[in-house]
Amino acid sequence: MSRCFLGFDFGLGRIGVAVGQELTGTAQALKTLHNIQHKPDWAAIEALIKEWKPDALVIGVPYHMDGTEQDMTEAAKKFARQLHGRFHLPVYEMDERLSSREAEAEIRRQRAAGQRRKSRKGDVDKMAAQIILQSWIQQQEHLQHERSE
Repeated sequence: MSRCFLGFDFGLGRIGVAVGQELTGTAQALKTLHNIQHKPDWAAIEALIKEWKPDALVIGVPYHMDGTEQDMTEAAKKFARQLHGRFHLPVYEMDERLSSREAEAEIRRQRAAGQRRKSRKGDVDKMAAQIILQSWIQQQEHLQHERSE
């Protein structure tokens, strides 16, 4: 049976969310949640978890390009701990150094190809969540392949 995952691009104002499947090895952008009074919208997160019934959660954790922690690193790790504490699901952290830049580039590419008219701020967040989750799924496939050799 294929496992399902939810991926999160944590931000102080917004949190991008994506869903992914182990069977297909793919992720898709779901939505962007707006934080309420500088706190995650836990009710909306709970609704997504009930809807998708994920086997695990993947959180993008930002680092500087040299691998050192930045201001948002601890905030994202705290969010990961809170998710685990509230929903009792496995939570995995994924280095998300370039996910937002990749998301912005993908949105520009889609616009240039005529696939997207305009984008909103939240589009980058959910696209970044998709990139984070897709990268994590591919990393797991690679590790599994290495173990089987």
